[in-house]
Amino acid sequence: MAENIYKNLQQLGGETRLPDSPETALLESVENPQSDIDYLVRFTAPEFTSLCPMTGQPDFAHLMIDYIPNRQLVESKSLKLYLGSYRNHGAFHEDCTVSIARRLIKEIAPKWLRIGGYWYPRGGMPIDVFFAYGETPQGVWIPEQNVPPYRGRG
Repeated sequence: MAENIYKNLQQLGGETRLPDSPETALLESVENPQSDIDYLVRFTAPEFTSLCPMTGQPDFAHLMIDYIPNRQLVESKSLKLYLGSYRNHGAFHEDCTVSIARRLIKEIAPKWLRIGGYWYPRGGMPIDVFFAYGETPQGVWIPEQNVPPYRGRG
């Protein structure tokens, strides 16, 4: 009988609270059962929110996270809770986007990762933040993120 790679997950399958901060959020992972081949995993968070560290006003972004796993996969519920922990976290767009990437690298050590932070306008100017880690493996289908630039109301 195969080993149960899900047995140590603490958040999946039960009621969980949104973490108080990104620092205290538990980001869980499981063993990658397909680690002998390279493939892409994509998470899209179209309603990401954080707070402006200067005004405390909410900021909104469409995040797209792509990664090629190594030995670990990030567990999606824990990722949702981790991303949700930014709702009361004050940081600039650049800091939020890069901090998320760095935390994923620390926790799952992917072969490759990229994150696109497509932020909605603050003060009339949208800010997009892009981060990539690792060499892109050959032979893996990596679709474009295709998030359209902000166009306002027209």
